[in-house]
Amino acid sequence: MPTGRLSGNITQDWEPVVLRRTKPKAADLKSSKAVNQALRSGAAVETVRKSAAGMNKHSAAVAPARKLDETTEPAAVERVAVEVRAAIQKARVAKGWSQAELAKHINERAQVVQEYESSKAAPAQAVLAKMERALEVKLRGKGVGAPLAAVGK
Repeated sequence: MPTGRLSGNITQDWEPVVLRRTKPKAADLKSSKAVNQALRSGAAVETVRKSAAGMNKHSAAVAPARKLDETTEPAAVERVAVEVRAAIQKARVAKGWSQAELAKHINERAQVVQEYESSKAAPAQAVLAKMERALEVKLRGKGVGAPLAAVGK
């Protein structure tokens, strides 16, 4: 009568398998969770603070770039002269153009014209030349504000 059990001696004929954990990675050991667990278990935990870590400090050996630039270049940036600004405004109003219309004629943004008329822009010779041709007024050199036809003769 079979009872569902095997009769006789049953032996294992295979080797036991041992599962081992992998070594924790360095990043895992540095995590706050791992540090807190080590502190709770009483293990020795060493904390080392890196100098200027997480702060916006630079080493004193390197001079700041701004100081180097100030020694070799002038601090103030040249701006559009007041007489050039006035000549641009006067010639634009005489033609009946808005700042946006002048910008279309010289193929620049309206903000560029606005900056030139408020003396906030650093003068670029290419932009001034475009404005001279469009407004037919001299904007560079001597005789600023004079008509171009009179200057050429």
